[in-house]
Amino acid sequence: MATETVPPGQILQAELDQRGWTQTEFGEIIGRPGRLISEILAGKRGVTPETAHAFAAALGTTAAYWMELDAEYQLSRTSAAGDRITRKARLRQRFPVREMIKRGWIQRGISDDELEHNVFKYFGIMRINDPVIFNHAARRNYAEDLSSSQEAWLFRVHKLASALQVTRYSEEQLRTGVGYLELLMTEPEEIRHVPRILSECGVRLVIVEPIPGSKIDGVCFWIDTNRSPVIGLSLKGGDQIDRFWFNLRHEIEHILRGDGQTGVVIDDFDDLSTVETESENAANMAAANYCVPIQKMDDFYARHHPIYSEKILVGFSRLMKRHPGIVAGQLQKRLNRWDLFKKYQAKVRHIITETALTDGYGKTVPFES
Repeated sequence: MATETVPPGQILQAELDQRGWTQTEFGEIIGRPGRLISEILAGKRGVTPETAHAFAAALGTTAAYWMELDAEYQLSRTSAAGDRITRKARLRQRFPVREMIKRGWIQRGISDDELEHNVFKYFGIMRINDPVIFNHAARRNYAEDLSSSQEAWLFRVHKLASALQVTRYSEEQLRTGVGYLELLMTEPEEIRHVPRILSECGVRLVIVEPIPGSKIDGVCFWIDTNRSPVIGLSLKGGDQIDRFWFNLRHEIEHILRGDGQTGVVIDDFDDLSTVETESENAANMAAANYCVPIQKMDDFYARHHPIYSEKILVGFSRLMKRHPGIVAGQLQKRLNRWDLFKKYQAKVRHIITETALTDGYGKTVPFES
């Protein structure tokens, strides 16, 4: 336990009592007004170097002794403020508080204590050093630990998904729904039907704009005691039609496998060669095969490599009942040619955000405490 700091005035009063001196008498001895002595005794005034030298000469001590007493006392008086500053700094070092307030994820204009309470509540912790626990399967940077920005994004998806009303989840219905979704892959505008079809299968779809630098594409997790699945998409990697369908089908496969109910499953969206889990291999394979059946894509590649024309691309896309941008995306990955047929990769963000519950990208979800 820390020793209580004694104010210099209390020590001075003891010295005067020991000698039988009054405040006035002591002031006359050191040549200082009685008011100054009174204020020091009451703790209203600090000890200056000049006063410290006068005290030392009269009481047989050192000036440093009185200066140290005063410094310790003044520091003790400001320690509470220092503690508050430390707490505020630690809160912002661990969590992206400024971005969370800016996006309306945490209420603005509240006291420091209320802010800390709200941040702890947001992440489901009691103390600043408590671990943040969130079972999920996510497409994010594989080699790094979950960052605070990614944690904030995941919990935002969770909060919004919890507010959605959907039917009871059915794996059988979702497998049927995957077939319905496939019928939408010919035109970008058809993507507007995705949230409704997923909802009818008991799957919640939420779009949340990521915090800059958070490096996360999508997530699958479960709520209501692992009975209701959620898909969260950030549209981080752009809003091209091929990327949308790959990420969506990837997360659907996680749901069908029951991934994200316990523990954490991670897939590196930048380097699929780093995938080490059966779950991620299965999700990536299902997504690639959904975009363009792998065997069909292999045959197309073998017949036409290394020369591809727009006519060939469009013809094959019609045969596969896919938008040309989806086929172009698969071809780009095979050839590592990200410029190839890029003009066919239609933008879809403006379409999906009109029908899916969206936070960011010009859409604002009102703050709820």
